[in-house]
Amino acid sequence: MTEERVILVNEKDEQIGTMPKMEAHEKALLHRAFSVFVFNKDKQLMVQQRAKHKYHSPLLWTNTCCSHQREGESNLDAGKRRLMEEMGFVTGLEESISFIYKAPFDNGLTEHEFDHILIGTYNEEPKINPDEVEAWKWMDLESIKQDMIDQPELYTAWFKIIFEKFYEHINITKS
Repeated sequence: MTEERVILVNEKDEQIGTMPKMEAHEKALLHRAFSVFVFNKDKQLMVQQRAKHKYHSPLLWTNTCCSHQREGESNLDAGKRRLMEEMGFVTGLEESISFIYKAPFDNGLTEHEFDHILIGTYNEEPKINPDEVEAWKWMDLESIKQDMIDQPELYTAWFKIIFEKFYEHINITKS
């Protein structure tokens, strides 16, 4: 199996090359990524706990799924692919906003991503991939927001950034 590559981008999200994923994280280079947020009919967000063997942020809670686009793959196609790989289902997704963040980790790696937020709806139980996901649950956004204040160490860096800076873009309860 070949090593996964990420798409290196500039601050306008224009592709400037590709690189093996681990090398990009070691060098903290800006690359394209996406974060999927799936809600149910009760406007609760499906959150996942990352698998315990993940190379960073193991056992932390985060949005429904996230990953990196492959070369030539649209944001929406990448989101649907990864949703199936991690959570075992596919649903329609819509693009919301995008932003750049940088988060160093204790293991020497750094996420430096141009992150595209994708939003969808689904009302069934996922069929999680245990290689990727330890657990999952539905939570309303206000409960997540409060839990992040009370126990920030339980959540991934990017999920906290999205909640802090872009809450209004994922809060479907306003619509």
